[in-house]
Amino acid sequence: MTKIAVMGSLHYDILLTAHHRPEKGETVMGSDCRYAFGGKGGNQALALAKAGAEVMFAGAVGDDAQGHFLREALRAARVDTRYVQTIDDMASGMSVAITDAEGDYGAVVVSNANQHIAPEMFDATPFWQGVSLLVLQNEVPEAINLHAATCARQRAVQVCLNAAPARPLSPALTALIDVLVVNAIEARDMSGVAVNDLATAARAAQALSAHFPRVVVTAGEHGVAFCEAGHPCQTLAAQKVVLISTHGAGDCFTGTLCAALAQHEAFSDAVIAANAAAARHVSGRADSH
Repeated sequence: MTKIAVMGSLHYDILLTAHHRPEKGETVMGSDCRYAFGGKGGNQALALAKAGAEVMFAGAVGDDAQGHFLREALRAARVDTRYVQTIDDMASGMSVAITDAEGDYGAVVVSNANQHIAPEMFDATPFWQGVSLLVLQNEVPEAINLHAATCARQRAVQVCLNAAPARPLSPALTALIDVLVVNAIEARDMSGVAVNDLATAARAAQALSAHFPRVVVTAGEHGVAFCEAGHPCQTLAAQKVVLISTHGAGDCFTGTLCAALAQHEAFSDAVIAANAAAARHVSGRADSH
């Protein structure tokens, strides 16, 4: 089995449920509160492990109870944590997410330790032993992503970037990405194509494929569009489910996609597997098959 390295964020999540998300100046009474492991990097590492991949995580936490919780959650999922740093006098990353009655959510993230991942860990040859794929996101500074991706390219390791949250990518980082995964908003910001159905998702994926060899645009309840160099764009309708919550769906999709690609599955088959896993996730059937 090949190993997948995930470098990215770890957040201690505070998850709230309310009838609706507050408007400016409004106080909303919630109905539930729980605490959970999170961060796009961490969530994708767990999704990869659940899909059967051998996973190693690179990131940073603070020297606090939240950091201990995050590290132990990775270990419990059998994720290799040798490259999770503990930074003294720095709080661990955290987020507050509010899920409304319709199952949609909004979140506020405070990065803290995630902004201070040491790039020099990627210079060491032992880090890359057995690694076939590096998975990145945009919740850490681009300079760290760029350094990690550069070290991966030097060792012929494929790089997947889930470009979330949306932000401009430098030409240097763009040139190092083998697989780009974006949602409708991120696709719009990067391609200039407004995504509101599968047809426009395909147009956005086509535009992005001029810069990235493989592109996936997830379009929520509409489904997913994907392009691979040398092949026409394809679309896949979303599975019909009863929505419980969309929270974490994108991370589930990306993790499952990368696990399949690391096993050398065809790109289209990997997208189909990821689409099915995301459907189970949003419907609360994540433990079913």
